[in-house]
Amino acid sequence: MRRRPGGRSAAALTLAASAALVLSACGGSSSSTSSEASAAASAAPAASSSPAGPADLSGQTLTVSNWAGYYPEDLAAKFQAATGVPLTIANHATNEEIVAKLTAGGDSGFDVAFVSGQYAQALNDAGLLETIDPSKIPNMKNLYPEAAQLPFDKGNKFSVPYTWGTTGICYRADKVTPAPTSWNDILKPTAANKGKITALATERWLLLPALKSLGYSINTTDDAQLAEAKALLIADKPNLLAYDDTNFYSRLVSGEANMAVAWDGWCNYGTTDNKDIKFVVPKEGSDLWSDTMVILKGTKNKAAAEAFINYILDPANHAWVAENILYKVPNKAAMDAVGAKLAETYPNIGMTPADLLKQEAEVDLGEDSTKYTTIATEVTAN
Repeated sequence: MRRRPGGRSAAALTLAASAALVLSACGGSSSSTSSEASAAASAAPAASSSPAGPADLSGQTLTVSNWAGYYPEDLAAKFQAATGVPLTIANHATNEEIVAKLTAGGDSGFDVAFVSGQYAQALNDAGLLETIDPSKIPNMKNLYPEAAQLPFDKGNKFSVPYTWGTTGICYRADKVTPAPTSWNDILKPTAANKGKITALATERWLLLPALKSLGYSINTTDDAQLAEAKALLIADKPNLLAYDDTNFYSRLVSGEANMAVAWDGWCNYGTTDNKDIKFVVPKEGSDLWSDTMVILKGTKNKAAAEAFINYILDPANHAWVAENILYKVPNKAAMDAVGAKLAETYPNIGMTPADLLKQEAEVDLGEDSTKYTTIATEVTAN
């Protein structure tokens, strides 16, 4: 899905958000390089658990693609210090961008990529991913059991989840009374909220509120159901302030907006600046999204790729993601360390894996995904 700026300060969040998101995910052009990693490696501490196990990493290098701001700036240096493997990190702005590079033919130059769940599914269906071997990634033991139940990859056969969460309504509790409980509070707003609502424009999330309010699957390909959802969205369009995938929480902070359709982590960025900004999952239900790590087929550095994923899953390393990106991670050991404290300020961090599994996960729709593209274009057009 994601979609994600890094850092907890308001200034850092605003800077990262201007780069734009997964799945509309967060973008940017900076990258860490192996030379930078080498220069800083001697000062970086090692991971708390062996990232590579018995694997021989001599002669291996690693190139990873991720969203900017979705990982620590010193990740390359620390990984090299812990493993001896030079790491280059390139940034992609969207899932579509990295998938285009991975499917262009020939050697993409990447060993590991971060992609959202349904994109991992599509890449695997295209024969572009290596099988995940848990015996080579022992820190997978830190994952919640529910992390192996994600519908796009049950059993984590070709992907390892990095973050997960849901979509709901982010709102100003001091301005919206009673508090929203339904997607219809967005789609059929009261007079006081008309013109003070933002919606997500990213295809699957544009349709999500309407589909859920109608009782339909967020993965439906039924033309009649999609047409009904489209009509509902078009009828609601005059009530909206904007379609906004990146700055909606700033509109809530400023008071320009009262409510926004939002990914849970992004709502937390607003809460950082204004404690009256709250998040709720509507009673009709929502989605379960996940961003994942995948190993590219034919990599000459598979052992290093496995060591990298294992390094990320070390509780101390994975906890950084929750603390700084403000997204839940599917790592029980990491969340046990930081989750309760974070949830005091950001209650949606306290959502349990069982809570998340109640929601419906996006899956790849193949050629039918164009139906969502067409509707999103028609709905958002001026």
